[in-house]
Amino acid sequence: MNFEYFIAKRLIKGKEHKSSISTPIIKIAISAIAIGMIMMLITVATGIGLQRKIREKVAAFNGHILISSFDNNSSVESLKPVSKDQSFYPELSQVQGVVHMQGVATKMGIIRTETDFDGVVVKGVGQDYNWDYFKEYLIEGRLPDFGEKTSEEILMSAHIANRLGFTIGDKAITYFLKKDVKSNANPFIRAFKIVGIYNSGLQEFDEKYLFADIRHIIRMNKWEENEVGNFEVFIDDFDQINIKGQQIYEEIPSILDTQTITLKYGTIFEWLKLFDLNIIGIISIIILVAGINMITALLVLILEKTPMIGILKALGSSDWSIRKMFLYNAAYLIAIGLFWGNLIGVGLLLIQDQYGVVGLNPETYYVSTAPVYINVGYILLLNLGTMVLCLIMLLIPSYIVSKISPTKSIRFQ
Repeated sequence: MNFEYFIAKRLIKGKEHKSSISTPIIKIAISAIAIGMIMMLITVATGIGLQRKIREKVAAFNGHILISSFDNNSSVESLKPVSKDQSFYPELSQVQGVVHMQGVATKMGIIRTETDFDGVVVKGVGQDYNWDYFKEYLIEGRLPDFGEKTSEEILMSAHIANRLGFTIGDKAITYFLKKDVKSNANPFIRAFKIVGIYNSGLQEFDEKYLFADIRHIIRMNKWEENEVGNFEVFIDDFDQINIKGQQIYEEIPSILDTQTITLKYGTIFEWLKLFDLNIIGIISIIILVAGINMITALLVLILEKTPMIGILKALGSSDWSIRKMFLYNAAYLIAIGLFWGNLIGVGLLLIQDQYGVVGLNPETYYVSTAPVYINVGYILLLNLGTMVLCLIMLLIPSYIVSKISPTKSIRFQ
């Protein structure tokens, strides 16, 4: 083993290596490994980062799992109330992984100004609403304060505010149609005060949602004080969302139903699944290209060191021991490429994470800057996978060593 390693080092650092024709090819192979690792790190970090960021935004508006009456599942507006006097509220202790539950209600309305109007969905929230999931989207003002008394404060999206010309402190006159009354009945009118403006980047939600005190909706719908439109449930592991959704369904009364956001917004999450296929495809192509470059370098090195191989065989070295020398050499070269690839790749990701250098079109990608997700686990996995796969690919070309004849190679020298 020590002898083989010594010979491998001589292949890498020997004087004859400095002026050999294999030197530029080896440098190209190392560069290919480094560039490949940079591209794989960027692909995985941005792909997973985008998936996580978008699903976090969807969850901020809806929770991970919704509990509601069967009549409300396909409606934007809360039609039938659900009592808060439930065994599962406010804590669903029967299901592990549930971190928060909150009661909300929605009602469609129209905001009117002197020159324009816009349809909106007012989302009523109460004191149990967890604003932690929404704080990062606040770009101006503050979050509403819904205390003991009914509040007129609202949180409006930048999309609606810009469209209608609102700023912090303005009054937003909102009209709500009455139900089960004559068509000529006067609508409900609420004068909300804008205290905060948010921008989530999800235009599907930003163009219609504003947040107000749930007690306004309760009164307009003539519900009881302890009734809400539905419950939003947050869990600690998104990958378990379907399992948790089924478990929650089994714990709630039969008159209620559960719906995960992956089902409610199936189009968005099906689009996100395509990122997994893209990541796998890109990584496969990069590793294949890097492996081909290493195969080329190894073949050139073997051909250049043919006389040395002949001498080693004449001294009694086995084919496999000589092959291992070249594989050690290849592993060392791959390690150099991986080192520089990790150094540059992780550095670029940290710069993007801190400064958001690369921007995206929010109308297409739902985010304004490319999000990155840096995790030691997948970095180690990429490095280990690249090393192992490249060495496996090099096993076949290293077999050429067994075809070299000692007498011919020594005579050639």
